[in-house]
Amino acid sequence: MIEVTGDIWKYLGRAVVAITTNGSLTRDGRAVLGRGVARQALEHLPDLPQRLGVLIAAGGNHVHDLGEGVVSFPVEESAWSLPDLRLIARSARELRHLADLRDWERIVVPRPGCGGGGLRWPEVGPLLMEQFDERFLVISARIPEAK
Repeated sequence: MIEVTGDIWKYLGRAVVAITTNGSLTRDGRAVLGRGVARQALEHLPDLPQRLGVLIAAGGNHVHDLGEGVVSFPVEESAWSLPDLRLIARSARELRHLADLRDWERIVVPRPGCGGGGLRWPEVGPLLMEQFDERFLVISARIPEAK
């Protein structure tokens, strides 16, 4: 795992980009993309709520390949819950497995749960390090905190 700073969307088309998500759906089956990278993703993939909603309805709140070089990375059970370290750890395992299956060479992941979710990087980082190898970039918009 390599830590970097910058704009995650500069990697779109050059790497697989993970967006942090939750498992909530609207009444018409669209995924709820509340804030952070998921909300930003709407600028690049306007049909993302429908696309992710179908996958969550069929397969649950898991890592899903959304096409166009984007994957979901669940951090919360619902749009109204707090980020869950156990869910983040499971998502890291699932993303690593999917990357192995698809032979992805570069995957970029924001610091899950550490922005609007309120988690601290020293809590989250070790969970990712257990699963992520040198193919994985964990990106932050600011200078990384000391470990």
